[in-house]
This record gives sequence, C-alpha cells and structure tokens, in this order.
Amino acid sequence: MFEHDPIEFKEVETTTMKGGRYYGTPKGWYPSVTTVLGILSKKGIAEWRRRVGDAEADRISTQAARRGTNVHQMCEDYVDNNLDKSLFLPHERAMFNSIKKVLDKRVGKVRAQECALYSDYLGIAGRVDCIAEFDGKLSVIDYKTAGKLKKKQYIGNYFQQASAYCVMFEEMTGIPIDQIVIVIGVENEDEAQVFVEKRDNWIFKMIDTIKLYKDSIS
Repeated sequence: MFEHDPIEFKEVETTTMKGGRYYGTPKGWYPSVTTVLGILSKKGIAEWRRRVGDAEADRISTQAARRGTNVHQMCEDYVDNNLDKSLFLPHERAMFNSIKKVLDKRVGKVRAQECALYSDYLGIAGRVDCIAEFDGKLSVIDYKTAGKLKKKQYIGNYFQQASAYCVMFEEMTGIPIDQIVIVIGVENEDEAQVFVEKRDNWIFKMIDTIKLYKDSIS
C-alpha cells in the first residue's frame, strides 16, 4: 500500500488550437509541454510516415497510444491502491508488471497524480504522471512505454518534459523538486528501464525548445 499526502490542484480547461493542446490558466492559454516538445520530432515523424506509409503509420501510432494510455492507467490505479488488472490486455499487464517492480521498491510517499500544472515563467502547462518520493527524494516521476529498449541520448525530450513539471510544481506550491525519474515499460522485457536525472541538467534545453516552438507558430 502506498502512503498518500496529497496536494490538491484545481482542474483547468483544455482545448485544441494551433495544432496542439492548450491549457486555460489565470493568465491565458498555455501550450502543453508535449505540444511544445513535438517540434523536436516533427521532421523525424514526417520522414517515418513517408517511409512506412500512412496506413501503417496510423496503425502503429494508434496501437502505441492505446498501450501507453492503458499502462499509465494501471500505474495510476496501482499507486492509488485501487487496481483491477483484468480490465487490460495481457501484453499491457506484462509491461505494467515491469514498472510495478520499480514502484514497489523505490516509491515512497505520494503527493500528486495526474494533476494539471502550469508555469507563468515558462508559459507552458501539462499533466504530470506522479509526484512522489523516489529513493527517499521528492521527484517528478513519468511513465513511458516503448517497443524496444531506449538509449539515454535519444530520450532527451522525456527529461525536458519532466524538468518542466519540476518548475511548474515549485511555482504553484513553493516546494522545490530537483530530481526527475523516467520509468519505461518495454515490450517483451521483464525489467523496466529507469533513468534518474537532475532538473537543472535539462531545464535550459526545455527553455530553448519553448523558444523554438514559439518561433514556429509566430
């Protein structure tokens, strides 16, 4: 059973415009962090779609999105001490089980799950997976799924995303977080990948990406 000491956050309205998701904040509409980071992979995705064809790209994307959504839901339910795995497919349960091992061993007190955050300083918003103690240290924890093992040099966007959540959380609560944790469930792998990084190693890259995004829509 996970111990909870929740911090309450107000829900915010979301909408789609300018080709991405935006969050309504007291100071206006902010793009989601995933929308902003999409600028980094836009060219690569377009090339991949041309290579495999639109039909196959749509099939793979839909399957990956469904898998990711369902594994995220299992992680959230489990940390909430309220999981019914029978609702999900066997391969999704297998990926969750690899993440569960990490959660059981390394996650402590939970402060928030699936809450909407935003930063006036950064001018972006998003929905964080989990904020909890990880190895005894308050952390932003983000769950990912993948078809194959990931190398650190190819997932900088994950670290940027989590670093932005650190800034959003501190701005909204006054509580600093400098540790980010990415936990990746991988198809046909018994063990999840775990990457632990420092916020300040990635937040300036995130700021550069925000500028790049704003330039692309101006």
